[in-house]
Amino acid sequence: MGGLTGRGPAAPVLVVGAGPVGLVVACELLQRGIPVRVVDAGRGHSAHSRANVVWPRNLELLDRIGVTGDLLDIGHRLAGTAFYSRGRRLATAWMSRLPDSPYPFALTLPQHDTERVLRRRFADLGGTLEEGVRLTALANTPGGPAVKLEHEGGRVEELEPGWLVGADGAHSTVRKELGIAYDGPPVDVSFAITDARLTTTLSEDLSHYCYAPSGAMVLGPMGDGVHRIALSVPHEAYDDGNPPPLEMFQQVVDDRAAGRSRLEELLWSGSFRVRVRIASAFRSARCFLVGDAAHVISPAGGQGMNTGMQDAFNLAWKLSGVIRGEFGEAILDSYDTERRAVSHSVARSTELLTKAGLVNTPAKVALRDAAFMAADRSGLFQRKIAPQLGQTAVSYDGDRHPRLPVMVSGGAEPGDAPARPGGGWPAVDRDRHTVLLWPGRRTPPPDWRRTRDRLRRALPEGTPVLDLTRAVPKALAAALGPGPAAAVVRPDGHLLARLDPRRPQETTDLLTRAAHLRSRP
Repeated sequence: MGGLTGRGPAAPVLVVGAGPVGLVVACELLQRGIPVRVVDAGRGHSAHSRANVVWPRNLELLDRIGVTGDLLDIGHRLAGTAFYSRGRRLATAWMSRLPDSPYPFALTLPQHDTERVLRRRFADLGGTLEEGVRLTALANTPGGPAVKLEHEGGRVEELEPGWLVGADGAHSTVRKELGIAYDGPPVDVSFAITDARLTTTLSEDLSHYCYAPSGAMVLGPMGDGVHRIALSVPHEAYDDGNPPPLEMFQQVVDDRAAGRSRLEELLWSGSFRVRVRIASAFRSARCFLVGDAAHVISPAGGQGMNTGMQDAFNLAWKLSGVIRGEFGEAILDSYDTERRAVSHSVARSTELLTKAGLVNTPAKVALRDAAFMAADRSGLFQRKIAPQLGQTAVSYDGDRHPRLPVMVSGGAEPGDAPARPGGGWPAVDRDRHTVLLWPGRRTPPPDWRRTRDRLRRALPEGTPVLDLTRAVPKALAAALGPGPAAAVVRPDGHLLARLDPRRPQETTDLLTRAAHLRSRP
């Protein structure tokens, strides 16, 4: 890399891209005392990037970096999502009826507000964002990445960080420089989108998916009379120089939406074309892809930013542990396998949701409507669709590592207390595997105290342990099972394994393997 005019400060981790996903990675690392350098070329204001919903699972995870309370203060809470066909309500996925989340609601707010909260937290942790800095070259050498950064004004520097995280969007330079393929299923649909002030007879506590023979639309309340509206439109109907007008949105709302709604003002509008893409690898040596750099999925269901944030959390606790010498480097292999599998699963579910809204023949419409109503009446919609939308159903390695209904902020330092809900939700450690000692849902066995104490003595020094009673949320009791257990829980709240507490050596061996080899038994 010749022709360079400067050399940047060495930092263990370089994060390229300062959207919500890159900021989450940076905050996670900084709060563990790991220096991070964050550069951002300037992403502009594409409508495609304007995510506006945070689902229950991400509200849980954002507690890890202490921002959930700030988001709750400014966001608008939704109890669920209703689905309609030609104005008739078919089904509802209720977040408010999720039995296994301390945050049983979705939160809507503009992406720039989410970014503002994350940037403030990043600064509070000592981070400095370098804007107008573009990565122009990357060599993925055996000793680590070597990059070229170009600053506004033309200054160029080279940098050899220990680790590189590409959070630089769908057109990721990091991904291209690594030579990683970016392919996906044949989903190709265009959307017009706006935030608009409107008066409506629809509930302000629900988002509304409205299907009609002419196409699909989503209407999502954001508080104070502002609603996000997204609707399918023909390709090339609009562009940056010809944004979709109020009259078009009103006409489509009249045609597709349930209830009656009148648009008063567009705060902004735009259009974008969706092509689903997923990177063939999320890791290459000491370089990683997160967020849109790793996957772009259909906006149906509002899963994109939330999926990207979960990439960030999955990677950061593992990477920080490796850098601090607490985990072996092989644990990072699980980031690629776990998050790529989830990305493909989310892409499939959002593809089905997108296609469901675009059917237009009478036979297919009748079949879709009947299926939605039957699933709603039987409770299947609530059991399956609500957890998928809320992302509480995410599990790794098939069903081996399901998410547990626990808080994931137990390692917070003084002053970083999470926004704790009521209900007695136990909090696992933020940085290390936690052992839950569970006596079972019935009367504890007579020797439970001796079994528990013996297990405690056998654990590696410093292992976080939570001694549970039967006074835990019902969903957690159901997940832990009827009998006594030693449940080893990852820092992200996913179950590593449920073991027999009478065999303490099994728990000790698992903790050793989890730290030094990989994140699964």
